[in-house]
Amino acid sequence: MSNEMAVQEAEPKYGPALADSNIYWHAGKVTPAHRRQYFRHEPATIWLTGLSGAGKSTLAYELEHLLLEQGHPSFVLDGDNVRHHLNRDLGFSADDRRENIRRTAEVARLMNEAGLFVVTAFISPLRADREVAREIIGPERFVEAHVSTSMKVCEARDPKGLYARARAGEIPNFTGVSAPYEPPERPDVEVDTGRMSLEQATRALYDHLARRLG
Repeated sequence: MSNEMAVQEAEPKYGPALADSNIYWHAGKVTPAHRRQYFRHEPATIWLTGLSGAGKSTLAYELEHLLLEQGHPSFVLDGDNVRHHLNRDLGFSADDRRENIRRTAEVARLMNEAGLFVVTAFISPLRADREVAREIIGPERFVEAHVSTSMKVCEARDPKGLYARARAGEIPNFTGVSAPYEPPERPDVEVDTGRMSLEQATRALYDHLARRLG
């Protein structure tokens, strides 16, 4: 592949123009085709979305483990973990949530470019924000996975005590209580941890990726 072709394949095609025209995209010698051959898979980002307590993080780490066991390098970007460091300056306003998703999508895109599978675990309640993530990562690599566990089940679990605090007025803008959740209209894959075992839900996600695995 020529250097020009590598630039065309690797350079992002989204977002506003750079403010500084002296910044250029540099293409490396290792192309996406080289990485596909080395890792024996077509990388993707599995974007888990669902209510708090739906089981997103548990599923993400189980899927990561299964992928690694099968020889496919992967990494989890968990909503809480990302806010500890990369996004520690962000709150939970609409603008901050949007920026939280944007930054995470940028990281996921870079990891996909490196050849890894990425599994994200974010509530990401708004369809518009998830569409931004899809645009950044690329529709061919973005897999929207709806963890559709019901509000009743999520609130009964309440593993972090968040629903109780939200209903007591201690947590403003809490998704499902005082802030909306917009479920995907046409998710690529859907799992319900209130009806499926962890093994069944994980296998459903893994099977959806089967066409990408070598």
